[in-house]
Amino acid sequence: MSDRLLRLGTRGSALAVAQSGGIAATVIAELGRHVEMVTVQTAGDLSSAAIAQIGGTGVFVTALRDALLAGEVDFAVHSYKDLPTAPAPGLTIVAVPPRQDPRDALVARDGLTLGELPAGARIGTGSPRRTAQILGLGLGHELVPIRGNVDTRIGKVRSGELDAVVLARAGLARLDRLSEATEVIDPLTVLPAPAQGALAIECRSDDEEVLALLAALDHPDSRTAVVAERALLAHLEAGCTAPVGALAQVAEGDDGDEIYLRGLVAALDGTDAVRLSATGPTSDAAEVGRRLAAELLDLGAAELMGVMR
Repeated sequence: MSDRLLRLGTRGSALAVAQSGGIAATVIAELGRHVEMVTVQTAGDLSSAAIAQIGGTGVFVTALRDALLAGEVDFAVHSYKDLPTAPAPGLTIVAVPPRQDPRDALVARDGLTLGELPAGARIGTGSPRRTAQILGLGLGHELVPIRGNVDTRIGKVRSGELDAVVLARAGLARLDRLSEATEVIDPLTVLPAPAQGALAIECRSDDEEVLALLAALDHPDSRTAVVAERALLAHLEAGCTAPVGALAQVAEGDDGDEIYLRGLVAALDGTDAVRLSATGPTSDAAEVGRRLAAELLDLGAAELMGVMR
């Protein structure tokens, strides 16, 4: 067995360190390799502006990918939903570990749920997808754009500045803060972002040793679901900040495992949305995503996103 020290690139936020630390612990315990965590600062960490204003999709991953290509780190751990849908030349997603619960979670004052918050309640989120779907419920809530880490966002509820914030349940779970959620939101109410809750382990395409080693961490059902969701996103030509929701599940069918994919595209102001679903064999996960995206476009999805095609 090689005694090569593996350098794991990670963002410096508490959530990124928790995510990367979990993967590092797995590599050490299950694969018997030494891992050193290397913190890489990204553009998304240096600005409090809205994601769309500082580069949009990829703002949290470009610096990590640059470090990989420069040989400064051997692999990196990303929140999969932050990755651009286009492949990165010279890099490979070697593994998608078992996915956390992809649903959104509400952290609200007084233990309230979304339906219990009164009209006029101020709900913070940096996500156009969440904003559009919550406005679309017609409950009269005010959606407030926010940025910052989990502590910063929850702090705005504790201080009374906001009545609630919406976060990814997976992030709260990885930070061991799930008890602070006052509701885990049903996907029928708010459909999650494509690949939410999933991690992507990325390395250089020519690093055969690392490719062979880390492939053992791949979870086929999680990868299949993410492939379908991201194929839908890519075919819509929408980035991670677009008001697009998608959730795929692998289930046993009559002729083997099947994938069931739900997709949504919403108007930013919540006034309209198109929702559809599609199924197919897991071997055709990407095609299921593309097919569902084409059907959404036929129903006017591009116009809802404000995209000129």
